[in-house]
Amino acid sequence: MTIETLDDLFLHTLKDVLYAERKILKALPKMERKATDPKLKKALSSHCDETEDHIVRLEEVFDGLDKAARGAKCDAMVGLLEEAEGLMAEIDDAETMDAALISLAQAVEHYEIARYGTLVAWALQLGNPKAAKLLQATLDQEYGADKALSKLAEKRLNALSA
Repeated sequence: MTIETLDDLFLHTLKDVLYAERKILKALPKMERKATDPKLKKALSSHCDETEDHIVRLEEVFDGLDKAARGAKCDAMVGLLEEAEGLMAEIDDAETMDAALISLAQAVEHYEIARYGTLVAWALQLGNPKAAKLLQATLDQEYGADKALSKLAEKRLNALSA
């Protein structure tokens, strides 16, 4: 796909984030199985459910554009998830694993926050408030997931320092 306009870039980025969400949906159950902290397990499970909603919303955006909801390889997400796989394979200690999982999940969240924030702005610039609203709903959930992970990390740090 040649990118010549903001419309083209918007569509390309939608495909990128759709691919990323589908990859995340496959990775989250494995991360949940590796987690030992019950609250972390619940946060990962909850975000898996939210990720399904994100994919549905993206499909709605594609429908609104009269485009097929096809993903395009997202090298950034591939890299983040490869890093997660490698790190999870190297850690045996449960507390260290939970700390790593929080960090890895936040790296994914921060990538998604950057992408969805940009997509919301572009949707508005392109005069597509419906797409902007759908993407904003996902962005809000991504911020919520990141905040929940931060609380878990802070709780762990506070418990270790006590």
